[in-house]
Amino acid sequence: MTPAWAQRQAELLRDCIVSPDVFTSMVDRLGEFVMPYQQALETEAGQHHVHLYLAGLLSHLNRKNAEKIAALVDVERQIMQDFIGTAPWDHRPLINVLVGQVADRLGEPDGVIAFDPSSFPKRGTHSVGVKRRWCGHRGKVDNCQVGVFMGYVSGQEHTLLDFRLSLPEDWARDKPRRQACHVPKEVRYHTRQQQCLEMLDEWGEQVPHGWVTGDDELGRHSWFRGELRERGERYVLGVPCTTTMRDLEAPLPAYQGRGRRPKAPWHSVTQWRQSLSPTAWTRLTVRDGEKGPVAIEMVTRRVQTRIERKRTGPEEWLVVTRRPLADDRTLEPRASRDATDQDACYRYQYYLTPTAGSKVPFKEPSLGELARVIKAGACIEASFKRGKGEVGMDEYQVRTWQGWHHHMALSLMAMWFLIGETHRGQQVTPALTLPQVRYGLSVLLLEVFYTPGIDSICRQVQRQLLRNESARFYHHRTRKCIPPRKLRREIQ
Repeated sequence: MTPAWAQRQAELLRDCIVSPDVFTSMVDRLGEFVMPYQQALETEAGQHHVHLYLAGLLSHLNRKNAEKIAALVDVERQIMQDFIGTAPWDHRPLINVLVGQVADRLGEPDGVIAFDPSSFPKRGTHSVGVKRRWCGHRGKVDNCQVGVFMGYVSGQEHTLLDFRLSLPEDWARDKPRRQACHVPKEVRYHTRQQQCLEMLDEWGEQVPHGWVTGDDELGRHSWFRGELRERGERYVLGVPCTTTMRDLEAPLPAYQGRGRRPKAPWHSVTQWRQSLSPTAWTRLTVRDGEKGPVAIEMVTRRVQTRIERKRTGPEEWLVVTRRPLADDRTLEPRASRDATDQDACYRYQYYLTPTAGSKVPFKEPSLGELARVIKAGACIEASFKRGKGEVGMDEYQVRTWQGWHHHMALSLMAMWFLIGETHRGQQVTPALTLPQVRYGLSVLLLEVFYTPGIDSICRQVQRQLLRNESARFYHHRTRKCIPPRKLRREIQ
């Protein structure tokens, strides 16, 4: 090994030395972190249970639902289930506090607001909004709930800010199902694009940003792109590989001397990409990954696409990216089956970005800037991975409208606390990552909530026995027969 390599290896290993300062007083800092959120709630019971539920989400539990969390923090199961599932407290004040903190700490003028749906597979049919549809989590049509999330990506970090539950149109019209799941009367059916615009209108001025991005499920709708242009937003939105476009930089067909002068022909973006010269592609390094630099090849072109009723749309820049099929590292999210196409060597993805807003033209962005915004979509996918892997974002067991929103709001808060603690710890341990912070905090929380001893064992066993016997009682009552008592065995 050469001296340069040996020196760098020593530096990297030195960055792994963990100082006790990383975890000292972390539980106390959690108490301080939750205070502004508690103050945003009106009821005293809600303020108390927010802290306990948040601690459960950050704990070692393998399933972070209300029942498991109640057992950990030594609260009656029904109390915690009522708090998260049916209690009428509003989650919006918690989101107000969260967005304000993120904007203050991460806000940058060229930050990226990213919209992305995330699916939550479900087996039954009674959970609010559940339906058979495309499930990105499993890559196929399946029974699932879908949430539409708004995330923020800056040069420092990425996190999730807000969300909407995608309520299917048949659910919105089904009064009995709405009542069973406590869906508020004012809630109506909205497309996912409309939900994104709602969140953008609510937070766009408060959250500093220069770009909006999303996958092909959003970009395929030309009216959604038009709404963003009307708001003066610059966007990079994915479009399907079947999108029809006209190359405005291609040589025009020869004029025959009669009639209208010919225009460039219409093609699908896939057909146009296949006609490109191999030298048209530009290679860029997007970021340093765990396995080495992540590179991408790109090409851009000024185009027109067709909008509703096959009318010609405004000018936009088409951005095409390609990556080798052998490269399995995630850069761009894939929302649907026609989001990408491929040949023998590469996988291709397509995006559109505007040449002008409603009032002023936009300067053509550099390839590096476009690559940065495209990468933001992958950052939001990483936020979902954090949420589902570290704080139980997908481990709820609630069926109601309120329960889903309560759990999501608290999950976003838990993620934000871990991000802050990771940044703090990296000041003394640069190699520190968020999963290690969550592991250390979970051990500390065990010391707070779990005191080994006979009394603790008896409480845990009694809690499980009460649950089992209550279930047995209600099963028998459904069949209209009184359940027999368990026999006391005599000591031999």
